[in-house]
Amino acid sequence: MSKSLTLPQLLAKAPALRIANWLAFAKNALLPTLGILLFLAIWHGVAKNINTSLGQFPGPAQVWEQVNGLLSEHQAQREKAALFYAKQEARNAERQAKDPSYVPKVRAFTGAPTFIDQIWTSLYTVAVGFFIASLVAVPMGILCGLSKSAYAAFNPVIQLFKPVSPLAWLPLVTMVVSALYVSDDPMFSKSFVISAFTVSLCCLWPTLINTAVGVSNIETDLINVSKVLRLSPMAHVFKIVLPSSIPMIFTGLRLSLGIGWMVLIAAEMLAQNPGLGKFVWDEFQNGSSESLARIMVAVLTIGAIGLVLDRLMLLVQKQVSWDKSAVLR
Repeated sequence: MSKSLTLPQLLAKAPALRIANWLAFAKNALLPTLGILLFLAIWHGVAKNINTSLGQFPGPAQVWEQVNGLLSEHQAQREKAALFYAKQEARNAERQAKDPSYVPKVRAFTGAPTFIDQIWTSLYTVAVGFFIASLVAVPMGILCGLSKSAYAAFNPVIQLFKPVSPLAWLPLVTMVVSALYVSDDPMFSKSFVISAFTVSLCCLWPTLINTAVGVSNIETDLINVSKVLRLSPMAHVFKIVLPSSIPMIFTGLRLSLGIGWMVLIAAEMLAQNPGLGKFVWDEFQNGSSESLARIMVAVLTIGAIGLVLDRLMLLVQKQVSWDKSAVLR
């Protein structure tokens, strides 16, 4: 049994502990900060030497100005919406006072979506597409991992469609959705459906492949335990297969989410579905002196959201995985 350290021994170790803490702080905070500052300095220096048809390429200061401008526009639009609904409510209340049988009608505010609105639209679209892809990919991956026959049957199809660009899928998805999604009162707009299904088709494959690999590499001892306990097929999947293959499944999910987020921007630009992709396209078509800086705001926002989504998936993986050492950072 190890002895507890005495006070003199603790005092002797204190400098070493402080040095270790400073080194850990430098690794986790100072070095990333220095990297960001170096990037900003290089960006500022390079931007001054680039002149485009719309003027000088925006540096960090110009981009920050547009961040504040976009936030101000969002706040102004929200105030307009609040005023619109307040006036509408007042008119309905006045009319009900004159005619108690009147059923008030509430019209939606039809103002242009702001930058913040389009961020939420993109997040919602990628979430729907990713969810649909995961519902298909995880069961198919488990089937391919458990059955060599199923893997042999599906593998050629997987390898055929995995490298297909979203730009190739988009026209086909557009034609199919336009032909099948016909309604006088649609629940979702066609552009949203097109973008969501394009995302699903492109982020399906990493999850499917990684799930199949994870399931097929389950340790033989665990399979033997399942046989000894005579688990039913469903019990075998939920008690042996899923817990053992969770690290690989989440690796596929993280890859799929990253691919889906990248694909979404291109899909929104071409399908003209409201979102960050359409915002970038509209600013490019606008051609004002502020457009380049606003596009840079969108580019940085897209990157930051992609990083946050990946970290969130990693956090979920850590919570559900029994083997913390298998979690890839």
